[in-house]
Amino acid sequence: MMKNQVLVVGLGRFGSSVARSLYNLGHDVLAIDVDEERVRHMMGQVTYPVTGDATDEAVLKDLGVSEYEAAVVAVGADIVASVLTCVLLKDIGVSYIVARAHDELHGNALERIGVDKVIHTESEMGVRVAHNLFNPNLQEYLELAPNFGLSRIKVTESYVGKTLKEQGFSSPRDKYGLTVLAIKRGNEITLNPDNEERLQNGDVLILAGKDDLLERLPS
Repeated sequence: MMKNQVLVVGLGRFGSSVARSLYNLGHDVLAIDVDEERVRHMMGQVTYPVTGDATDEAVLKDLGVSEYEAAVVAVGADIVASVLTCVLLKDIGVSYIVARAHDELHGNALERIGVDKVIHTESEMGVRVAHNLFNPNLQEYLELAPNFGLSRIKVTESYVGKTLKEQGFSSPRDKYGLTVLAIKRGNEITLNPDNEERLQNGDVLILAGKDDLLERLPS
């Protein structure tokens, strides 16, 4: 069997099981978690057990993640961290990403940002509320967690010609308390866009943030 380099993010019961299995199959496994105890428990069971925050782009780059063929994102319970981690991994250049979905909505969000394979562990929640009642530019809303969602906002005339930074959006967190995950321009999607990216007519911003902040976003 060909030896591959695989990143596993999240070392709970599911993630640690995947990491051990991959390692036992002969692959190089970099396993990362913010919990030191979980990482310590994986010593000798994976190639490189590391304590770190996978939602920090600098951490991923320092670990050389761009050289890895595949990644398994197993932080299903922390939906926000899961989505942000997948966005960063796509942007860094990991070619194949598998992610565990906490529920159907989480799975839809992962598919929407381009995750190659979504593992559904349960399907018990439904979409609750359409949040475009008071913001006609909000094309779609997907609840990720209580009071936290993913939205598609169509760029208005007042946004056109301005950079994300000039408009008040700076990656990864802007002055509105939101995260700009991507810009959709025609058939192209730019993940984790630079804050100097200049907005064009027809652009759609994909944002993540608290419901009240999304609703207060200026139109």
